Amino acid sequence: MSTAAVTEKRPSTLRAASLPKWTPWAIAAGSVALGIGISAAAGLHSSIQWGLIAALLFVLGTYGIAARVEGRRQAKDRVATSFVWVAFLIALVPLVSLIWVTVARGVKVLDVYFLTHSMGVVADSEPGGGIYAAIIGSLEQVGLATLIGAPIGILTAIYLVEYGRGTLAKAVTFFVDVMTGIPSIVAGLFILSLMLIFKAQPFGFAGSLALAILMMPVVVRSTEEMLKLVPNELREASLALGVPKWRTILKVVLPTSIGGITTGVMLSIARIAGETAPVLLLVFGNPFINNNPFEGAQASLPLYIYQQYAQSAGANAAYDRAWAASLTLIAFVMILNLVARGIARWKAPR
Repeated sequence: MSTAAVTEKRPSTLRAASLPKWTPWAIAAGSVALGIGISAAAGLHSSIQWGLIAALLFVLGTYGIAARVEGRRQAKDRVATSFVWVAFLIALVPLVSLIWVTVARGVKVLDVYFLTHSMGVVADSEPGGGIYAAIIGSLEQVGLATLIGAPIGILTAIYLVEYGRGTLAKAVTFFVDVMTGIPSIVAGLFILSLMLIFKAQPFGFAGSLALAILMMPVVVRSTEEMLKLVPNELREASLALGVPKWRTILKVVLPTSIGGITTGVMLSIARIAGETAPVLLLVFGNPFINNNPFEGAQASLPLYIYQQYAQSAGANAAYDRAWAASLTLIAFVMILNLVARGIARWKAPR
């Protein structure tokens, strides 16, 4: 037998010891069991306390076992990974709890009747009624806000990325950053001041104007980042062929980034769909159906939830309607996010 064959069969002595892949799961299971035992022995009845004790034991156990088998350097890496998983689970707890409570309480009255009928003359303390008027109001107000805010936001982003140079571009960027952080009540007060000047009564389009103000900076920022991801080589190749810059933007830049732009617009719609303060100031709410957003008060889902919960003291019917409307609004936002992800994958550059 040759020396090469003997060398191939000889196991490597330089390979460091490592823990099996199932070790983290075993440590996690042991930490949970030990955490429950310690909590029960100490008389702790809160599941949050149990979880925190188990998380601490998981991190300590990971470091102790990894340091003994793999060394301190690898143990520190595993502890960092453990902290990431623990932080993820801690962040997941309130989200899952929120969805669980909303679904458990919202399904009590959520049915076809609830979605296709309005409150009308039904008192808040009485059972019955629905959110049909609120759904129509929200769709119209958010739709009009999108028609106003999305084009302005996209065109502003195009200016900043493709044309913006000098003082004006810096000023626009600064004010976009400021608008990104303004509270929604400020946008509502701004439109309300205009309504008082022109002595206008509450109507749905006023809420759309406030929502458009909140939507525009989000659209500008997301669109700006998507346009920056388009390689400059594509622009230079188009310009080298003699294509005007406006046509290059229209035929090359926008089609390349349309998936990300659409995703940003959809996410901004999901953001403004749950705003209550501007609608409360400008729309006032209406228990009856009003299909005209340019005349008279209108209902909306966030305002409906607020009003029903405010009247729920001693009235289980209003309390159940508030949770059912909350579940409907969450489902609406979730659908928008799924549509945004689908469009982003569909329009992603190959």
